Amino acid sequence: MIDVQEPAPLVGVLAASPAELPILRQAGLILEKFDVPHEVRIMSSSRNPDLVDEYARTAFERGLKVIVCSTGLSGHLAAAVAARTVLPVIGVPIATAPQMVGNEALAITAQMPTGVPIATVGVDAAVNAAILAVEILGVQDEEMQARLWKFKDDLAEGLKL
Repeated sequence: MIDVQEPAPLVGVLAASPAELPILRQAGLILEKFDVPHEVRIMSSSRNPDLVDEYARTAFERGLKVIVCSTGLSGHLAAAVAARTVLPVIGVPIATAPQMVGNEALAITAQMPTGVPIATVGVDAAVNAAILAVEILGVQDEEMQARLWKFKDDLAEGLKL
């Protein structure tokens, strides 16, 4: 019997709470569409900062290339991760009404201090975060570029995701 191993994940998708997971799962669906190995996890920078720290600090060595994180009321997960990794981090502001509307989460994510950038997509725009992650991966992957061109051509033709 041959043991077939799954490819190591290239993208980490992190939700700060179970409530944010349904939005972040949309990123996972897009990554699957592009055949990008990924992992989806829930971790809170407020409740378990040591776990977030370990995840971010070891991401590069584990083979990750990009990390997508939610940003909402449960703590600024993307900021904690971006401060502790050399990988690109993409923040997905989450609208968690009534406490926080999406524009507040968007402003918080986009206004990071110098030296700790977070690529920021629109509110609840996990799909765009995943597409951006694929574009980052595609910089050095011709097959990925071809899939992206087909995807963009399909969008231009009016085809749905």
